[in-house]
Amino acid sequence: MKKIALMFFWVLSFNTFAQKTQIALLKYRGGGDWYSNPTSLPNLVKFCNQSIMTDINTDIATVDAASPEIFNYPFVHATGHGNIVFDDSEVENIRNYLLAGGFLHIDDNYGIKDYAMSQMQKVFPELQWVELPYSHQIFQKPYQFPDGLPKIHEHDNKPPQAFAMIYEGRIVCLLTYECDLGDGWEDQRVHYDSEETRLKALKMGANIIQYVFSN
Repeated sequence: MKKIALMFFWVLSFNTFAQKTQIALLKYRGGGDWYSNPTSLPNLVKFCNQSIMTDINTDIATVDAASPEIFNYPFVHATGHGNIVFDDSEVENIRNYLLAGGFLHIDDNYGIKDYAMSQMQKVFPELQWVELPYSHQIFQKPYQFPDGLPKIHEHDNKPPQAFAMIYEGRIVCLLTYECDLGDGWEDQRVHYDSEETRLKALKMGANIIQYVFSN
C-alpha cells in the first residue's frame, strides 16, 4: 500500500498542475552534524534542472528519520562527520520508505561511513554492502566516469569508493566515501574548489539523480 502511495505522489509531482518534486535532507540522531553543507543540495538541484532537464523544487526539505513525511521525497540525502543512530521506529520507517521506491544517498563528509553502514545494516539485515564496479550505470550516464567516483576532497589518501545496498536489482542506499561530493556541490566560496572540481562533483550528483528518477 505504501509503495502505491509513494508512486502515486511521484506521478502527481510530474503533473504540470501539481507541486514540483522535492528532495530532502535527512535529520538524524547520534550527534553527527546532519546539517553540514547547507548550499550543496540547492546547487545540485539547480545544476540538474539546467543540465539534465529535471524539474525539481529548489527549496530543500528537512525530514526526520522517523517521520512519515519521508514518503514525500524520492531522494533523501544524509551527510555529516560523526555518529548516526537509528532507533527501532526509524529503522522501520526508513526500510518501508526504501522498499516503497525511495532512495537514500549518504555522503561521507569525513567520519560518518562506519556509523552509517552499521545503522543501515539494521535497516536491511538480509543485505550486504557491495562496492559498485566502475561499469555500473550510475557512472555511465548522463556523464561518464570511467574511473568511478571523482576525488573532490582528500581525507585519508584513499581512493574514492561507492558502496551500495541493492534490493531486487535496484540501489536503495548509496554511500559515497573518500569523495566528498557534498563539499563539491557547495558554493565555491565555501571550500574554494576549482570550477573543474565542482563540475565533476555536480555531474556525478546529476548521475545519481538521474538513476533515482529512472529506476
